[in-house]
Amino acid sequence: MTQDDGELDSLVRKRIRALRVAQGWSLEELATRARVSQSTLSRIENGRRRLALDQLVTLARALDTSLDQLVETASDDVIVSPMIDTAHGLMRWPIRSDPGLSVVRQRMTEPPPDNPARMRAHPGHEWLVVLSGTAVLLLGHRRLRVETNQAAEFPTMLPHAIGADGGPCEILGIFDRDARRGHQRDSRRAGGERESDGSST
Repeated sequence: MTQDDGELDSLVRKRIRALRVAQGWSLEELATRARVSQSTLSRIENGRRRLALDQLVTLARALDTSLDQLVETASDDVIVSPMIDTAHGLMRWPIRSDPGLSVVRQRMTEPPPDNPARMRAHPGHEWLVVLSGTAVLLLGHRRLRVETNQAAEFPTMLPHAIGADGGPCEILGIFDRDARRGHQRDSRRAGGERESDGSST
C-alpha cells in the first residue's frame, strides 16, 4: 500500500465515524442499519480491519451518502478566484462539485425597468441573497422588496428583473446551468446589455 493509499484509508475511516457521530448514532445503531456486527464496525473505524468494497457500499448507503462521496479526496485547488467582468460589475465563480451551478456577485445602481417588455423569462432556477442595500425583484406581476440578508428563490420561466431601490445594492446569486445560459443569451440579444442595467438578474 502506498502512502497515498494509506492516507485515503485513514480518511475514509475517519469519515465513517464522523458521519455516524453527526447522525447521533451509536456503533450499535449504525451496525444495525448497515447489517454488520458492532465489533466489525468498530474495527473498521479503528483501522483494525481491512476496508472491503462491499462493506463500504453498504456503509455509504446506511449513512445516506454515496461511495464516491465517502472516498473522495480533497482537491489541491481549494481556493478559487473569480472571473471578473468590470464592464458590468460582475464577479463569477464556478462550483467544481456541480459544474452546472455558478455563483455571481453583482453591484446594482439602477432601478428595475419600467417597461415589462424588458423582463426576461427562460428555463432554469435562480437563488439570490442581498448582501447590502435593498433590491426590487419584479416577478411576473409582483413587485417584491428584498432587504439586506433576505434571499429570493424562483424559477426563471417567470418573467423577472431586478434592480436597486433607493441606492446601490449588492447581490449574490446562484444560477443553475439553464438560468446562466438564459441570461447569457439575453445579454447577447440585447447587444451587450447585462444584469447591471436592471434588465434581469
